[in-house]
Amino acid sequence: MFGFKLTHITSGILPALVGYTGSIAIIFAAIEALGATQAQANSWLWALGIGMGLSGIVLAFRYRMPVLTAWSTPGAALIAVSGEGVPIEQAVAAFLFCAILLILTGVTGVFERLTKVIPPALASAMLAGILFRFGLGAFEALEQAPLLVIIMLMTWLAGRLWFPQLTVAVVLLVGAAFCAVTGMYNPDVDITLALAKPVFVMPELNWSVIIGLGLPLYIVTMSSQNMPGVVVLKSAGYEPPVSGTLTVTGVTSLLLAPFGGYAFNFAAITAALCSGPETDPDPSQRYKAVLVSGSVNVLAGLFGATIISLFLIAPKALVLAIAGIALLNTITSSLTAALADARDRDAALVTFMMVVSGISFFNIGAPVWGLVFGLIVKIVLDRK
Repeated sequence: MFGFKLTHITSGILPALVGYTGSIAIIFAAIEALGATQAQANSWLWALGIGMGLSGIVLAFRYRMPVLTAWSTPGAALIAVSGEGVPIEQAVAAFLFCAILLILTGVTGVFERLTKVIPPALASAMLAGILFRFGLGAFEALEQAPLLVIIMLMTWLAGRLWFPQLTVAVVLLVGAAFCAVTGMYNPDVDITLALAKPVFVMPELNWSVIIGLGLPLYIVTMSSQNMPGVVVLKSAGYEPPVSGTLTVTGVTSLLLAPFGGYAFNFAAITAALCSGPETDPDPSQRYKAVLVSGSVNVLAGLFGATIISLFLIAPKALVLAIAGIALLNTITSSLTAALADARDRDAALVTFMMVVSGISFFNIGAPVWGLVFGLIVKIVLDRK
């Protein structure tokens, strides 16, 4: 039951690599906006790594699904913008308020009922739109490191022909080896081995901060993270445990908020790296990649800045290329499913284009607006 394949390991490492290198700068910006000390900043890294890792392991093991969890990247961006000048003690109270809302959403089952009315074609179009930018990143990286990316793409093509189940793993190994041989790893990153220590921050009630920061944090986490995360699993053929996951991530947020774990949720982009056939042809075995990813996240939390510096030595082109290549099959299958039914094709296309646009209104991201506009088109055309 616990036999791990190489694809489980590589598919488990990739989400951590993409997640940390892709959004750790936003976390640092949020920490800086709240005026956190260095000890508190290290505590944030501890809490975020531990929270993601343990909640993902618990959910994957409990439901035998690739239910990957993550910190709220849009939430961190919100804190970085709206948290300027807010005392960290008051911000922690807002984080706790957001956690309570997440728990209530999970316990009541309201959000789970809402996700069941989403048409499959629109869900697939939404996922394709979310992943499109990451797939495009593999080709945009050609400008930064053309030889590296060309070699990785050639390896991917060879893998599709001769070793389809190991394609992503081999592409990652080839890309990493090329960077090592050519000296592309960042030599300016200092790597020191040290354990991170949690620092408790006593929350301080300020209702204007709770409403002004805590409520928007809940909204962007639900709309920009949890909704797409549910869609990723649905598109991969799973019936995700929506209420159970929201409850677990809400409780995790509640316990770790005083230490810097401001909000946890369904992973969206990185979840697609664990839920496809490249991880395992057997859908019931793909949860093992999340067990690996969760373990990596726990280590990243325990060793804080040490592990993060290891992620940061990788050249950006390598991260962009491997993330994009790993998602190509998922993008293809999502677009195929979105446009398969002629009756929903127009609505699915509107959803896809809206999500790709990346627009945001009222702190609600493009994925939700794409779904809303797609539903409007579908309702109008279905009436005809």
